[in-house]
Amino acid sequence: MSTNVMIKEKRSTLGLTQKDFADALGMGRNGERTLRRWENGESSPSNLEMEHIMQFASKTPYINMNKQKFKFIDLFAGIGGIRIPFQELGGKCVFTSEWDKFAQKTYRLNFGEEPKGDITQIDASTIPDFDILLAGFPCQPFSQAGLRKGFADTRGTLFFEIERIICEKRPKAFLLENVKQLRGHDKGRTLQVIIQHLHDLDYFVDYDVLKAADYGVHQNRERIYIVGFDKKQVNIDENYEFPYPKPTYQPTRLGDILELDVDEKYTISDRLWEGHLRRKREHQEKGNGFGFSIYNAESSHTNTISARYYKDGSEILIDQGEGHNPRKLTPRECARLQGFPESFIIPVSDTQAYKQFGNSVAVPVVRAVAKQLINELNRLEK
Repeated sequence: MSTNVMIKEKRSTLGLTQKDFADALGMGRNGERTLRRWENGESSPSNLEMEHIMQFASKTPYINMNKQKFKFIDLFAGIGGIRIPFQELGGKCVFTSEWDKFAQKTYRLNFGEEPKGDITQIDASTIPDFDILLAGFPCQPFSQAGLRKGFADTRGTLFFEIERIICEKRPKAFLLENVKQLRGHDKGRTLQVIIQHLHDLDYFVDYDVLKAADYGVHQNRERIYIVGFDKKQVNIDENYEFPYPKPTYQPTRLGDILELDVDEKYTISDRLWEGHLRRKREHQEKGNGFGFSIYNAESSHTNTISARYYKDGSEILIDQGEGHNPRKLTPRECARLQGFPESFIIPVSDTQAYKQFGNSVAVPVVRAVAKQLINELNRLEK
């Protein structure tokens, strides 16, 4: 089989566009054009490049293990950041839902299964029985970036899809994750509605806001974690409080997760850099602190990465020294910033990768909460 056919078949098998595949392979600014020429037989990759192409995503890193201690489902799954720690702890994922087609692609190549689509169209009775429900339900309705519309936003009502499934399936426990602004949204009433609905199902519910930087993550990301246990299946007295993991305060250094050889395409243009500088001056003149944020290898951690990072990278720019414009993080650096393992496959374009990691979770924080949840479930289960 000729080289160009092998490359085309590899890409087709993965379900990737030429842009996706070129970015995923780290081919640089002209990568899509080069890949197109290879597929058309106009030029050929070197032996080393060909080996890199054929080895890409040749293994699925997070297939369900053979022996499972418990079963769970992964709702609003994104790219599976919440799933990874629970699978590490011996869990088997028996159902997944995620509507975004690009996130589905990343999920499929990492976990070996295609998530179901729109959760509102799924009959809860068709979901296999499980022990734990996981859901990083949409945060935009409660976040600053989403204008905090809450339940007035149709995405905000997706919590009630979680309630519907809990009511039907009665899991022993659940873990929900959202932005910290949920705690104060509508003067706390939105969170109280959520908790009351879960209480009405006869579940114990507790919540806390945890800061990723306190758990060895190179990012100042604060999120609310809501934990629940079914009172009919676990022994819980009225004074019980869930033991959220204590901060480790592990020192971090940004340089430890930065790549040494970064393609020039991640350096922001003169025009964009001048725009950042101008907007920062305008904000300073108005007396507020908005504008870009710049970091270097010695910084302990960064701002929170968001799904809008692909637009201009303003919340996290990396200093490249005097006389050089700063650069954006690479997708792999974004993965590290969220604590994803190095084996995690990034099979999409840079733009989609930025959105996916910006929407995802700090895996080490979830891992710490997951350990506590599993320990407590084993201890309290009737």
